[in-house]
Amino acid sequence: MTDIEPHPGCERCARLVAYRTDNQASYADFHNAPVPSFGPLTAELLVVGLAPGLKGANRTGRPFTGDYAGDLLYPTLLAFGLGSGTYGAEAHDGLELTRCRITNAVRCAPPQNKVVGGEIAACNPYLGAEIKAMPNLKALIALGTVAHGAVLKALGHKLSAFKFAHCAQHDLGGGLVLTDSYHCSRYNTNTGRLTEAMFHDVFRAAL
Repeated sequence: MTDIEPHPGCERCARLVAYRTDNQASYADFHNAPVPSFGPLTAELLVVGLAPGLKGANRTGRPFTGDYAGDLLYPTLLAFGLGSGTYGAEAHDGLELTRCRITNAVRCAPPQNKVVGGEIAACNPYLGAEIKAMPNLKALIALGTVAHGAVLKALGHKLSAFKFAHCAQHDLGGGLVLTDSYHCSRYNTNTGRLTEAMFHDVFRAAL
């Protein structure tokens, strides 16, 4: 049976291991390892992102924490009653998730925030195992096309059967519904491709 989290010294992806090794030398006080998921396995909602940011989640060791995208994601989760506390962009800020869990399609920080197909495939068994380990799971939110594809692959679906579109919903069978969102990255929010209202629409539809 596949574990739901990669080992801290995971060596499945040579490019990411090399990048991690460089970062361990350059940023010795960073997490610099696969970033574990955040939130309870008993949650009804799983949010799937792309990968840790170098100076965000790769630094703090918690998904989206310290990344620009977390400035939109975490307040949204709190606004919808999916957690408690206040987001402080650090893993020790006291924020807790109660009805939601967050993970990434690829658990290690990639160079230039860009993953390649082999890395998505190498990490996909962890996502599949995580989904199976969530007994109350009803809804998934994919942040971007990479996450969308990773969810479909993890559940054995063909990508061509479910087209990505912002706020689109897909019945994946087994009581699971996938809702798509543009990624809450700085690029998308700064350009207006994704607004706070649009992001809230996704959660309103999923919940």
